Amino acid sequence: MKAARRPASASIPGPKPREMRTLLKRTGTFLLFAAVAFCFAPSLVPPFLDRLYYRGPESGHFDGKRFFNPGFASHEGGSPRTFFNRWATDNGRAEWPEHVPVIPTVPARSVEGKEMRVIWIGHATVLIQTEGLNILTDPVWSERASPFSFIGPKRVRAPGIRLEDLPRIDLIVISHNHYDHMDLPTLKLLWARDRPAIITSLGNDAILRDQGIEATALDWTEAAKVGPARVIAERNHHWSSRWGTDRNRALWSAFTIELPGGNIFFAGDTGLGDGKWPLEAARGPVRLAILPIGAYEPRDFMKTNHVNPEEAVRIFEMLKPEAALAIHWGTFQLTFEPIDEPRQKLEAMKRARGIAPGRFVATEAGQVFSLPLPPAS
Repeated sequence: MKAARRPASASIPGPKPREMRTLLKRTGTFLLFAAVAFCFAPSLVPPFLDRLYYRGPESGHFDGKRFFNPGFASHEGGSPRTFFNRWATDNGRAEWPEHVPVIPTVPARSVEGKEMRVIWIGHATVLIQTEGLNILTDPVWSERASPFSFIGPKRVRAPGIRLEDLPRIDLIVISHNHYDHMDLPTLKLLWARDRPAIITSLGNDAILRDQGIEATALDWTEAAKVGPARVIAERNHHWSSRWGTDRNRALWSAFTIELPGGNIFFAGDTGLGDGKWPLEAARGPVRLAILPIGAYEPRDFMKTNHVNPEEAVRIFEMLKPEAALAIHWGTFQLTFEPIDEPRQKLEAMKRARGIAPGRFVATEAGQVFSLPLPPAS
């Protein structure tokens, strides 16, 4: 017996719009989970992806093979598996908007003398203009903080300066090799265009050299001269990896940039750790501190790697800068807190500690933050 033919006007029922959105969301979450887990969990990554970026004598933070934070276990914090399980199931993870409007600015080509203009471009990327120097921290213009262009944490705030509007860059400091701080596509473009001096931590120069980019690598407390600036690599509290099994093969650091008009301190990406490193970095009066305030939840996993706003204020109070700029928030969703919570908590902490509103600011991307001229000597 032949099967009844389907009427020409009939159609096969498809998924409802709500079901489709749920499916897409779960698929996206799975892919994001897979990409980030690929970077974070060494047990998931083939050993052949390990790299030896640095060879040198043992020290108080290098065991001859891997770097470590003095006084702490090499693998600190909570379980990566627990973190990713929470992420994949939306267990406590805030929902971020897909896009935050940004009005990009076109900066001055150069700022002379001791005037200082600072622009948060997004995440840990900051343009500092002073004494004829254009300085960039951890430049990232890519759409994703990921080893892949099609998957991984996606930018929700466009850069506060379009790459084509960026003035000629003289100096770049790179704190460590995570994808949201060392963005090779951006660095290749800037190197080809400007040939800036690039200062980073031990081992990261090998990664850059493979891309045809020259860089100077420093150990903690070592310094390099760039024009009127002296750049010192400072201890902070973090870790490094590009492919999981290469964990801590390269060093992480903060930087002090000494200038005649006053010192700049860039904390990079850091947890509070023993709390002593900000005091070690206070080598003289700090004119500008650039401090992270975001990517801190859940605390049982992130506490050792990322400061929260309360800890950022503690660092601010140890450094005693004339002014500070908040970074590492509101650009890529890497952790669980709502997008604006870091800025809101910072404002609450400032009120509680009696810090003047203009001394520690969380600006919008592209907003120019001008520091007052230092007093005449």
